[in-house]
Amino acid sequence: MSSADPVPEVHPAPTAPSSSVPPIAAVGGSLLSDEGTAPTTDAAVVKQTLHRYLQKHRAALLAKLDGLAERQARWPVTPTGTNVLGLVKHVAGVQAGYFGEVFGRPLPDAPAWLDSDAGDDMYASADETLDDVVAFHRRSAAHADATIEALDLDARGVVAWWPEGHRDVTLHRVLVHMAYETARHAGHADIVREMLDGLAGDGDGNLAVKTADEWVEWRERLVEIAEQSGLRDLPA
Repeated sequence: MSSADPVPEVHPAPTAPSSSVPPIAAVGGSLLSDEGTAPTTDAAVVKQTLHRYLQKHRAALLAKLDGLAERQARWPVTPTGTNVLGLVKHVAGVQAGYFGEVFGRPLPDAPAWLDSDAGDDMYASADETLDDVVAFHRRSAAHADATIEALDLDARGVVAWWPEGHRDVTLHRVLVHMAYETARHAGHADIVREMLDGLAGDGDGNLAVKTADEWVEWRERLVEIAEQSGLRDLPA
C-alpha cells in the first residue's frame, strides 16, 4: 500500500473471524451485562465493570490484526508511522507497566524494549513476528488480569514515570486509565485497518449496514459537502 493507492472497498468486520482470533462479542465479557443497573457501593461490582470494559477493548484491538499479512500489519499509514502491529505492541507494554511495576508485581522476563524511551514499542522490529507480538500481548494481559484479581480497588501503587505529586494511585485509577488507553488505541487500529484493506467496525452492530456501492456514494457525498464548505472561505 502507498499514498497513491485508491480508497479500499469497505467491508464490515465479521461477527465470527475465520482465524484464531475469536469474535469480539464473545471475548472479554463484551456482551452487555446487568452489573451497574442499580446504584451500588460494592467495590467488587465496580471492579468487574471496569475489568470487563478493559477486556472488551483488548479484544477489539487484537481483532484488528486478524487476516493481515506481516507487511500489512506493520505498514505505517500516517506521517507519524502508526501501524496496527505497533499499536498492539505498545498497549501490551503499557499494560505490563501499569499492572506490573506500579503495584510491585513486575512482569517476569520482560523484554528490554520495555525500558526504551525511543519509541521501540511502537513498531515490531525485523526480528519480531506478528505472532511474537500477539503472544507477548496475551502474556501481558494475563499478568494484568492476575494483578486485578489479586488486589482490591483501593490497593495503592506508584507510577514512577508520572510527575511528582501525581504518582500515588489506586488500582481503581489504573483500571480507568488502562481502559481509556486501550480504547483509544483500539480506535486508532480501527481507522488504520480500514485504510489498509477496508475492514471496518468490530462486528458488533455499530457500523451502518450499506452495500459497497452505498459506501462509495456515502463517501462521495461527504467529499461534496466538504468541498462546498470550503467555498465559504473564498472572498465574495
